[in-house]
Amino acid sequence: MTKESATEKPTTNEKGPRTMPPETPGVRPVGPDSSRIEDVRVLVFDLDGTLIDSTLDLVLAVNATLEYMGRPRLPSDDVGKYVGGGAALLVRRVLGSDATDEEAATGLEHFLSYYRTHMLDNTVPYPGVCEGLELLRDHPMAVLTNKPVRFSEGILNGLGLARYFRYVYGGNSFESKKPDPFGMNVLLRDFGVAPRQAMLVGDSDVDVKTARNAGSWACGVSYGFLPESFRACPPDIMVDSLEHLAAQVNGGVSAPINIPPVARSEK
Repeated sequence: MTKESATEKPTTNEKGPRTMPPETPGVRPVGPDSSRIEDVRVLVFDLDGTLIDSTLDLVLAVNATLEYMGRPRLPSDDVGKYVGGGAALLVRRVLGSDATDEEAATGLEHFLSYYRTHMLDNTVPYPGVCEGLELLRDHPMAVLTNKPVRFSEGILNGLGLARYFRYVYGGNSFESKKPDPFGMNVLLRDFGVAPRQAMLVGDSDVDVKTARNAGSWACGVSYGFLPESFRACPPDIMVDSLEHLAAQVNGGVSAPINIPPVARSEK
Protein backbone atom coordinates (compact mmCIF):
# COMPACT_ATOMS: atom_id res chain seq x y z
CA MET A 1 0.00 0.00 0.00
CA THR A 2 1.46 3.38 -0.95
CA LYS A 3 1.71 6.26 1.49
CA GLU A 4 -0.04 8.71 -0.79
CA SER A 5 -2.42 8.48 -3.72
CA ALA A 6 -0.91 9.15 -7.11
CA THR A 7 -1.88 12.39 -8.78
CA GLU A 8 -2.25 12.95 -12.50
CA LYS A 9 -3.33 15.73 -14.77
CA PRO A 10 -6.89 15.42 -16.03
CA THR A 11 -7.18 13.40 -19.23
CA THR A 12 -7.97 15.42 -22.34
CA ASN A 13 -8.41 14.71 -26.02
CA GLU A 14 -7.49 16.80 -29.03
CA LYS A 15 -10.77 18.69 -28.80
CA GLY A 16 -10.34 19.62 -25.17
CA PRO A 17 -11.63 18.09 -21.91
CA ARG A 18 -13.99 15.15 -22.19
CA THR A 19 -17.60 16.00 -21.61
CA MET A 20 -20.70 13.97 -20.99
CA PRO A 21 -22.32 12.88 -24.26
CA PRO A 22 -25.58 14.77 -24.73
CA GLU A 23 -28.88 13.06 -24.03
CA THR A 24 -27.34 9.79 -22.88
CA PRO A 25 -30.22 7.37 -22.16
CA GLY A 26 -30.50 6.38 -18.52
CA VAL A 27 -27.94 8.93 -17.28
CA ARG A 28 -28.80 12.24 -15.64
CA PRO A 29 -26.11 14.75 -14.63
CA VAL A 30 -26.91 16.14 -11.19
CA GLY A 31 -23.78 17.87 -9.86
CA PRO A 32 -22.43 21.10 -11.36
CA ASP A 33 -19.10 19.50 -12.40
CA SER A 34 -20.42 16.23 -13.81
CA SER A 35 -18.93 16.86 -17.26
CA ARG A 36 -15.55 15.42 -16.18
CA ILE A 37 -16.65 11.94 -15.14
CA GLU A 38 -14.87 10.32 -18.07
CA ASP A 39 -11.62 10.95 -16.17
CA VAL A 40 -12.71 8.18 -13.78
CA ARG A 41 -10.44 5.14 -13.85
CA VAL A 42 -11.46 3.20 -10.71
CA LEU A 43 -14.99 2.22 -9.71
CA VAL A 44 -16.09 1.39 -6.16
CA PHE A 45 -19.53 -0.09 -5.56
CA ASP A 46 -21.87 -0.32 -2.64
CA LEU A 47 -23.43 -3.80 -2.35
CA ASP A 48 -27.02 -3.97 -1.03
CA GLY A 49 -29.33 -1.81 -3.10
CA THR A 50 -26.66 -1.20 -5.75
CA LEU A 51 -25.32 -4.52 -7.02
CA ILE A 52 -27.74 -6.90 -5.34
CA ASP A 53 -31.44 -6.94 -4.51
CA SER A 54 -31.26 -8.47 -1.04
CA THR A 55 -34.57 -7.02 0.15
CA LEU A 56 -36.50 -10.22 0.76
CA ASP A 57 -33.69 -12.08 2.52
CA LEU A 58 -33.02 -9.10 4.80
CA VAL A 59 -36.73 -8.71 5.60
CA LEU A 60 -37.06 -12.40 6.41
CA ALA A 61 -33.95 -12.30 8.62
CA VAL A 62 -35.18 -9.18 10.43
CA ASN A 63 -38.65 -10.60 11.05
CA ALA A 64 -37.22 -13.94 12.19
CA THR A 65 -35.15 -11.97 14.69
CA LEU A 66 -38.14 -9.90 15.84
CA GLU A 67 -40.20 -13.04 16.37
CA TYR A 68 -37.34 -14.59 18.34
CA MET A 69 -37.22 -11.45 20.48
CA GLY A 70 -40.99 -11.40 20.98
CA ARG A 71 -41.48 -8.26 18.89
CA PRO A 72 -44.01 -7.60 16.12
CA ARG A 73 -42.96 -8.16 12.52
CA LEU A 74 -42.24 -5.18 10.26
CA PRO A 75 -43.44 -4.50 6.70
CA SER A 76 -40.83 -4.79 3.94
CA ASP A 77 -40.78 -1.05 3.26
CA ASP A 78 -39.99 -0.26 6.90
CA VAL A 79 -37.08 -2.70 6.93
CA GLY A 80 -35.68 -1.18 3.74
CA LYS A 81 -35.48 2.24 5.38
CA TYR A 82 -33.19 0.83 8.08
CA VAL A 83 -30.67 -0.82 5.73
CA GLY A 84 -27.30 0.78 5.00
CA GLY A 85 -25.59 1.27 8.34
CA GLY A 86 -24.44 -2.30 8.91
CA ALA A 87 -25.98 -5.30 10.68
CA ALA A 88 -25.63 -4.00 14.25
CA LEU A 89 -27.33 -0.71 13.44
CA LEU A 90 -30.05 -2.48 11.46
CA VAL A 91 -30.91 -4.70 14.41
CA ARG A 92 -30.78 -1.79 16.83
CA ARG A 93 -33.15 0.21 14.62
CA VAL A 94 -35.73 -2.53 14.14
CA LEU A 95 -35.79 -3.38 17.84
CA GLY A 96 -36.59 0.23 18.66
CA SER A 97 -35.19 2.84 21.00
CA ASP A 98 -36.42 1.00 24.10
CA ALA A 99 -34.19 -2.04 23.45
CA THR A 100 -31.39 -2.57 25.95
CA ASP A 101 -27.79 -3.20 24.93
CA GLU A 102 -28.21 -6.82 26.00
CA GLU A 103 -31.32 -7.23 23.83
CA ALA A 104 -29.54 -5.62 20.88
CA ALA A 105 -26.61 -8.02 21.27
CA THR A 106 -28.94 -11.02 21.48
CA GLY A 107 -30.88 -9.82 18.47
CA LEU A 108 -27.72 -9.26 16.44
CA GLU A 109 -26.46 -12.77 17.20
CA HIS A 110 -29.74 -14.30 16.06
CA PHE A 111 -29.92 -12.10 12.97
CA LEU A 112 -26.40 -13.00 11.83
CA SER A 113 -26.98 -16.70 12.44
CA TYR A 114 -30.22 -16.72 10.46
CA TYR A 115 -28.90 -14.52 7.66
CA ARG A 116 -25.71 -16.55 7.26
CA THR A 117 -27.87 -19.57 6.37
CA HIS A 118 -30.45 -17.78 4.22
CA MET A 119 -28.57 -14.85 2.59
CA LEU A 120 -28.75 -16.40 -0.89
CA ASP A 121 -32.28 -17.79 -0.73
CA ASN A 122 -33.80 -14.95 -2.76
CA THR A 123 -31.00 -12.44 -3.35
CA VAL A 124 -30.17 -11.67 -7.00
CA PRO A 125 -28.22 -9.05 -8.93
CA TYR A 126 -30.32 -6.10 -10.07
CA PRO A 127 -31.23 -6.00 -13.77
CA GLY A 128 -28.30 -4.70 -15.79
CA VAL A 129 -25.67 -5.39 -13.11
CA CYS A 130 -24.10 -8.45 -14.71
CA GLU A 131 -24.18 -6.81 -18.14
CA GLY A 132 -22.84 -3.53 -16.76
CA LEU A 133 -19.97 -5.12 -14.85
CA GLU A 134 -18.95 -7.00 -17.98
CA LEU A 135 -18.90 -3.74 -19.93
CA LEU A 136 -16.86 -2.12 -17.14
CA ARG A 137 -14.42 -5.02 -16.73
CA ASP A 138 -11.42 -3.02 -18.02
CA HIS A 139 -11.75 -0.70 -15.03
CA PRO A 140 -10.24 -1.78 -11.71
CA MET A 141 -13.24 -2.27 -9.40
CA ALA A 142 -13.91 -2.85 -5.71
CA VAL A 143 -16.81 -3.21 -3.28
CA LEU A 144 -17.11 -1.01 -0.20
CA THR A 145 -20.11 -1.91 1.94
CA ASN A 146 -21.24 -1.63 5.54
CA LYS A 147 -22.30 -5.28 5.43
CA PRO A 148 -19.94 -7.68 7.26
CA VAL A 149 -17.15 -8.62 4.87
CA ARG A 150 -17.54 -12.41 5.01
CA PHE A 151 -21.25 -12.15 4.19
CA SER A 152 -20.40 -9.78 1.34
CA GLU A 153 -17.78 -12.10 -0.11
CA GLY A 154 -20.09 -15.08 0.27
CA ILE A 155 -22.88 -13.37 -1.65
CA LEU A 156 -20.57 -12.11 -4.40
CA ASN A 157 -19.11 -15.60 -4.82
CA GLY A 158 -22.54 -17.23 -4.74
CA LEU A 159 -23.87 -14.91 -7.45
CA GLY A 160 -20.77 -15.21 -9.64
CA LEU A 161 -19.82 -11.53 -9.25
CA ALA A 162 -16.63 -11.83 -7.19
CA ARG A 163 -14.41 -12.13 -10.27
CA TYR A 164 -15.01 -8.50 -11.17
CA PHE A 165 -13.58 -7.03 -7.96
CA ARG A 166 -9.96 -6.63 -6.88
CA TYR A 167 -10.93 -5.75 -3.31
CA VAL A 168 -13.96 -6.34 -1.10
CA TYR A 169 -14.14 -4.34 2.14
CA GLY A 170 -17.01 -4.64 4.60
CA GLY A 171 -18.41 -2.90 7.62
CA ASN A 172 -16.04 -4.79 9.91
CA SER A 173 -12.92 -4.36 7.77
CA PHE A 174 -12.05 -1.07 9.48
CA GLU A 175 -12.74 0.73 12.73
CA SER A 176 -15.23 3.03 11.01
CA LYS A 177 -17.99 2.55 8.42
CA LYS A 178 -19.34 4.69 5.59
CA PRO A 179 -19.83 7.65 5.41
CA ASP A 180 -16.44 7.89 7.10
CA PRO A 181 -13.98 8.02 4.16
CA PHE A 182 -11.43 5.68 5.71
CA GLY A 183 -12.36 2.67 3.56
CA MET A 184 -12.50 4.76 0.40
CA ASN A 185 -9.11 6.27 1.20
CA VAL A 186 -7.67 2.78 1.66
CA LEU A 187 -8.98 1.82 -1.77
CA LEU A 188 -7.44 4.93 -3.33
CA ARG A 189 -4.09 3.80 -1.93
CA ASP A 190 -4.72 0.19 -2.95
CA PHE A 191 -5.28 1.23 -6.55
CA GLY A 192 -2.71 4.04 -6.53
CA VAL A 193 -5.05 6.70 -7.90
CA ALA A 194 -6.03 10.24 -6.98
CA PRO A 195 -9.47 10.89 -5.44
CA ARG A 196 -10.90 12.41 -8.64
CA GLN A 197 -9.89 9.32 -10.61
CA ALA A 198 -12.32 7.21 -8.57
CA MET A 199 -16.10 7.03 -8.39
CA LEU A 200 -18.28 5.51 -5.68
CA VAL A 201 -21.56 4.06 -6.96
CA GLY A 202 -24.38 3.59 -4.47
CA ASP A 203 -28.08 3.83 -3.73
CA SER A 204 -28.18 6.30 -0.82
CA ASP A 205 -26.85 9.52 0.63
CA VAL A 206 -24.44 7.45 2.75
CA ASP A 207 -22.53 6.62 -0.42
CA VAL A 208 -22.60 10.21 -1.68
CA LYS A 209 -21.31 11.49 1.66
CA THR A 210 -18.55 8.87 1.63
CA ALA A 211 -17.45 9.95 -1.84
CA ARG A 212 -17.59 13.63 -0.89
CA ASN A 213 -15.57 13.01 2.27
CA ALA A 214 -12.90 11.25 0.21
CA GLY A 215 -12.90 13.87 -2.56
CA SER A 216 -14.13 11.39 -5.18
CA TRP A 217 -16.98 11.28 -7.66
CA ALA A 218 -20.42 10.01 -6.61
CA CYS A 219 -22.86 8.13 -8.82
CA GLY A 220 -26.36 7.33 -7.60
CA VAL A 221 -28.57 4.52 -8.89
CA SER A 222 -32.27 5.22 -9.33
CA TYR A 223 -33.30 1.85 -7.90
CA GLY A 224 -32.27 0.32 -4.56
CA PHE A 225 -33.25 0.98 -0.97
CA LEU A 226 -33.01 4.75 -0.49
CA PRO A 227 -32.82 6.70 -3.76
CA GLU A 228 -35.10 9.35 -2.21
CA SER A 229 -32.22 10.30 0.09
CA PHE A 230 -30.47 11.83 -2.94
CA ARG A 231 -32.82 14.81 -2.78
CA ALA A 232 -30.94 16.22 0.19
CA CYS A 233 -27.53 14.92 -0.89
CA PRO A 234 -27.36 14.64 -4.69
CA PRO A 235 -24.63 12.66 -6.46
CA ASP A 236 -22.75 13.92 -9.51
CA ILE A 237 -24.78 11.71 -11.82
CA MET A 238 -27.74 9.34 -11.58
CA VAL A 239 -28.04 6.17 -13.63
CA ASP A 240 -30.92 3.78 -14.18
CA SER A 241 -28.59 0.84 -14.84
CA LEU A 242 -24.89 -0.01 -14.64
CA GLU A 243 -25.04 -0.55 -18.40
CA HIS A 244 -25.69 3.18 -18.73
CA LEU A 245 -22.76 3.99 -16.45
CA ALA A 246 -20.43 2.05 -18.74
CA ALA A 247 -21.22 4.38 -21.61
CA GLN A 248 -19.97 7.32 -19.54
CA VAL A 249 -16.73 6.07 -18.04
CA ASN A 250 -15.33 3.57 -20.53
CA GLY A 251 -13.49 6.37 -22.31
CA GLY A 252 -11.67 7.29 -19.11
CA VAL A 253 -9.03 4.53 -19.07
CA SER A 254 -6.14 6.12 -20.92
CA ALA A 255 -3.30 3.98 -19.56
CA PRO A 256 -2.87 0.70 -17.68
CA ILE A 257 -2.85 0.87 -13.89
CA ASN A 258 -0.36 -1.29 -12.01
CA ILE A 259 -2.45 -2.93 -9.31
CA PRO A 260 -0.72 -4.52 -6.30
CA PRO A 261 -1.80 -8.02 -5.21
CA VAL A 262 -5.16 -8.24 -3.46
CA ALA A 263 -4.85 -7.97 0.32
CA ARG A 264 -8.28 -7.77 1.92
CA SER A 265 -8.58 -6.18 5.32
CA GLU A 266 -10.81 -8.17 7.67
CA LYS A 267 -11.66 -8.41 11.32
